Amino acid sequence: MKAIVLVSADEPLTYKDVEKPTLAAGEVLVQIKAAALNRRDYWISIGKYAGIKYPTILGSDGAGIVSEVGEGVDQSLIGKEVIINPSHYWGDNPDVQSEDFKILGLPEDGTLAEYVKTRAEYIHDKPAHLTFEQAAALPLAGLTAFRALFTKGRAKAGDKVLIVGAGSGTGTFVLQWAVAAGLQVFVTSGSGEKIERARQMGAAAGVSYKAQDWADELKHMAGGFDVVIDSALGKDFAKIPGLCNPGARIVFFGATAGNIPELDARPIFYKQLQLLGSMMGTADEFKAMLDFVKEHQIVPVIDEVMPLADAQKAVDKMGNSAQFGKLVLTV
Repeated sequence: MKAIVLVSADEPLTYKDVEKPTLAAGEVLVQIKAAALNRRDYWISIGKYAGIKYPTILGSDGAGIVSEVGEGVDQSLIGKEVIINPSHYWGDNPDVQSEDFKILGLPEDGTLAEYVKTRAEYIHDKPAHLTFEQAAALPLAGLTAFRALFTKGRAKAGDKVLIVGAGSGTGTFVLQWAVAAGLQVFVTSGSGEKIERARQMGAAAGVSYKAQDWADELKHMAGGFDVVIDSALGKDFAKIPGLCNPGARIVFFGATAGNIPELDARPIFYKQLQLLGSMMGTADEFKAMLDFVKEHQIVPVIDEVMPLADAQKAVDKMGNSAQFGKLVLTV
């Protein structure tokens, strides 16, 4: 089968023939129709991610058709259109993943291939209103955004939410989840075009984080926020506590702009703010996310669709942060 293989951090992604996966008991083989990239794939491709092994097939997001099943798996699954949950072996504690936790696409071979194997419990019916390309955009970023906003952020209708970095895959999902749930949403971005796109999707307003007074602008617009979702951190994170309402939740799941800077602790304890780390989500949260998508007939935002062979081009585009929404590869 054809697959995108990471041979080393010094070489571009390679489109090549590899062995088709063989199934163990409890596993299924999915013929991938579409796969999507995440920031994780970019960091792995440049050798800046923990536990990288070479060679490896990247990709956590995928949708396709079950083509084979292993021993002990219901034969009626063959031919079913499915979406794959990339959050594996979470464990019994919903608050934190187990030591066995893995994300599809490293260390196990991922979805940037004609076929991928996974355990049967990690496949779900593809939402009927979505194409394979749209469904493939959902899993990792959608799940991360869902847990961050609803489980950790405890967002509810009427809350004011700030999304730091509106153009990323996770950022656009947080925006879609928040608007569908009746929240008032504000965004930041380094691009006026991305802010306008966010407004068209239901954001009340947005500001450029490149502006010297961006925090003052947001304070004037919104008054204060009940939930902040941030995947960047960096030096500007120091301004976030000052934008929060008493009792607000600040949730972060990335650090693309750097670490948490020195913070003024006073507003944090005086306003009883919560700083909450988050990543991925449980099997129950994945199911809840799919139910939410079906209930509100949400369609993921796709920036561009490319053939699988152009995976390196898509990764380069992600590295430049040029996209708004997800980058999808068709197989």
